[in-house]
Amino acid sequence: MSALSFRHLNPDWNAEPNAPDVELRVQANTVELSFMLNPWAHNARRGEMATLSFFGCSRFRWDATNDHSWFAGKGLYSGQAPKWGEFYEVIGDDRAVSDGDWDILSPDSPDSRHFLFYFRDDTIEVAARDWSLTLKMPDAR
Repeated sequence: MSALSFRHLNPDWNAEPNAPDVELRVQANTVELSFMLNPWAHNARRGEMATLSFFGCSRFRWDATNDHSWFAGKGLYSGQAPKWGEFYEVIGDDRAVSDGDWDILSPDSPDSRHFLFYFRDDTIEVAARDWSLTLKMPDAR
């Protein structure tokens, strides 16, 4: 069993800390997470949205672990992940969660990677081959 490590994937962007308005969509083996960006800590503009797309997704889970639970040591990676509210790739033997806790789309592939994003009121994990980020300003009305 290898040691667990966390690769920080969002050093220059992040979700809005108070009300990110997270939405999750599944299309075949792609999972998309859309959310409001944090304009106070990074170069995002007020109202700017982000979409994280996970390609070759085999499974995902949306957990109700929030910031209070994580800081109280009740989250799956409490005390292990470096910081709350960030986007990570989890590296190492981390299959501590049973298959019944995941929404399974297909069998895991040998090149699946484990991604973890801590939002204010939720934790979302995805097993996928890769990811990308798209930024968008909402349409003016």
